[in-house]
This record gives sequence, structure tokens and C-alpha cells, in this order.
Amino acid sequence: MKTIGLIGGLSWESSIEYYRIINESVKEKLGGLHSAQCLLFSFDFAEIEALQMAGDWEKATFRMIHAARQLERGGADVLLICSNTMHLMAEDVQNAVDIPLIHIADATAVAIKSQGMHRIALLGTRFTMEQDFYKGRLEDDHQLEVLVPDDEDRTLVHNIIYEELVLGNVREESRQVYQRIIDKLVAQGAQGVILGCTEIGLLIKPEHSPVPTFDTTELHALASVDWALEG
Repeated sequence: MKTIGLIGGLSWESSIEYYRIINESVKEKLGGLHSAQCLLFSFDFAEIEALQMAGDWEKATFRMIHAARQLERGGADVLLICSNTMHLMAEDVQNAVDIPLIHIADATAVAIKSQGMHRIALLGTRFTMEQDFYKGRLEDDHQLEVLVPDDEDRTLVHNIIYEELVLGNVREESRQVYQRIIDKLVAQGAQGVILGCTEIGLLIKPEHSPVPTFDTTELHALASVDWALEG
């Protein structure tokens, strides 16, 4: 079994889910008392969130590279950035280490295409929904058509993430807001919905959407297990 290196604390609410999914998957695949061989670097998310809001991506990248190198020195064989938004610096992180980084958008795209879908809705932080590092990768590398909410709805999606979900607050009224936004995207032709923030899966479950959902946390975590066990 290879060692999985997790860059977490982005927020720790979703890092818990990564740890749970990875270990449950290893146990399911290997049986008995097996669990995952992994290392976790966990940020103080308040510091990272401040850099995000200030737009100081250069310093955020420096912090991410530092974490990646620590995990590599600690014996990690593969890296996961446990956040969709922080894949903004995925290329820089990959270039700074000698071990592979599994990109969350790639793991998600594989699952989408396996279901024969080509037009997909994307929910996430404003950074993920609006900047090209994520949406562009899905479009250019995987030939998917990506739909995002309008500006007002993007604000609602973003604010619920930062004001509630990263704090572990899951509210029914916020679920209804997301469901309304999903319904609008489905009316525009979305065949499925990417839960493109690692905390959204805490709020939206498959039964809350009229079309299939793609939980990036789960897909990313499972991809790391496949790599660790099979190479």
C-alpha cells in the first residue's frame, strides 16, 4: 500500500470526510483490520481564508508548497489537496515536488463521463465557479460543457459555504436555496451537478437533487485509494 498525503484543514470539516472515506474504502477493498496508510498536514483555515479574501494567492501558494514538501519528506507517495478552491495552485504544487498530485477535477470528470454526460452544472466558491483553473480544466481537458449559476446565485452559494458549511452548520433553509439553484441549472440543460466545494456534500445528498450529483470529496478520496492500492 502506498502512503497518501493529505493537504487538509481547508476546512477540517471536509478533511474529516476525506479521512473517513479513504479508510472505509481501504477496509472494503482489503477487509479485516486494514486501514489507509496516510499523512495529514492540516492548516489553520482562518489564515488561509484571510489570504483567499485578500486575493493573496502568491502567499497562499507558498504555504501550500511548504505543506506539500513536508508531506513528501514525511514519506507520502501521492498528494491530495483537500479543497477544490486551492487547486488554483495545483500546478505550482505539483511542480514543487517529485510525487504525483491527483487533481480533484480530473477525478470528478472521469465519473461524469462514465455516465455519458457532457453538460454539467458546477457549484462551489466564487473562485471555483468563476476562475479558469477549474472550469477551464473541465472544458479544455475533458470536453465538458460547464454551467454555473448567475451572479446573484453564485453569491448565495459562496456565502453559505463560508458562513455556514466550513463551520459545520448545515441548515435546511440553505439546502432549499441550493435546491432552487440546482433546479434552475437543470432547466438550462444540466445533466448532473458537481458539488465543487468539499463541504457541499455535507448539505446536498443525492436525494436532494433531481439529477445525479458528483461529490468531489468522495470522488477525490476514492481516486487516491485506487492509486495507493493499484498504482
